[in-house]
Amino acid sequence: MRPDVRGIAFENVTLGDLEELAKKLLREAGTNRVIIFNGEMGSGKTTFIKAIGHVLGVKNGMSSPTFSIVNEYENEAGERIYHFDFYRLKNELEAYDIGIEEYFDSGSYCLVEWPDKVPSLLPRNYVEVSISKPITSSNYTRIISFTTHE
Repeated sequence: MRPDVRGIAFENVTLGDLEELAKKLLREAGTNRVIIFNGEMGSGKTTFIKAIGHVLGVKNGMSSPTFSIVNEYENEAGERIYHFDFYRLKNELEAYDIGIEEYFDSGSYCLVEWPDKVPSLLPRNYVEVSISKPITSSNYTRIISFTTHE
């Protein structure tokens, strides 16, 4: 059975648009709590995740967990938000060893950079965010799309 997939794209996104776009993403995600982020190095994945954290009420600044693999945050309501960066993983076993499945099953937001490093560990339901730099535009805008996989 083929999963249900639907998507939406936004062009010419600037830094000033990220918070509003984060709100749209969270509405689009609905009950999906796993959100994966695809894009080249430097495309703005972490920057967008910081905007999502702000919208979710994370008070302490968020940073990339490149070396720690996962950072845990708590919002004003006491909910946990997990931010993963799998760029440095050598194989899926490393993600499995940190308990990735328990994180994904926790009901907490799991924001995942470099999900292509753990394809068989992703849950069935998730939202995919793709970020790219337009070829003909300035270096300060992005194309951001959301695709819901259910």
